Amino acid sequence: MPHTVEILEVADVTHNVRRLTVQKPEGYEFTPGQATDVALDREGWREERRPFTFTSLTTAPTLEFVIKVYDDHDGVTKQIGDLKKGDRLIIDEPWGAIQYKGPGCFVAGGAGLTPFIAIIRDLQARGELDGNTLLFSNKTERDIILREELEGAPGLETLFTVTQEENSSLAQGRIDEAFLKANLKSFERPFYVCGPDKMVEDVTKALQSLGAKPDSIVFEE
Repeated sequence: MPHTVEILEVADVTHNVRRLTVQKPEGYEFTPGQATDVALDREGWREERRPFTFTSLTTAPTLEFVIKVYDDHDGVTKQIGDLKKGDRLIIDEPWGAIQYKGPGCFVAGGAGLTPFIAIIRDLQARGELDGNTLLFSNKTERDIILREELEGAPGLETLFTVTQEENSSLAQGRIDEAFLKANLKSFERPFYVCGPDKMVEDVTKALQSLGAKPDSIVFEE
């Protein structure tokens, strides 16, 4: 059943990522890592649904989405970049397969971080982040979503890498088999992978090649 919700707050997270805080329908529940289909409550856009992940805590009185805005074509995310407090969204029921199975390694590319935000925040709120690692790949440092929050999350080991900024002090290059082998000590734990389809495919193959069990790799199918 669709719900029409009002936008309560809009804020910039990076140069092209926005945070939308919206009303939470009464009785609405989701699991950290889940998403919902979102449409704009605007003429001509109500049938244009796109999947976005919840980034708020499940106990929060509001819902939050962290969304990358693409200005290069007139699509839903470009429209989202123009939204203001008081505008409305249409959200469906939660869905999604990325669920936490225990301490492991989160592997994210760009906006693929978003399913992990609620999971990491939930674990932090419960004091259970110890033993988790985040490998996060972006084009440049300015693209890194919630960098300060992630680096400051107690118990979470973070490793950022950039692919298009040679003068950065961060690790360089994509998260491939060589990168994983060089930076991870064990492959006998859960892996959570989210990003562009090709990245997810390549990382999944690399992890299996390095000894990770197929049923220990969690990704959105």
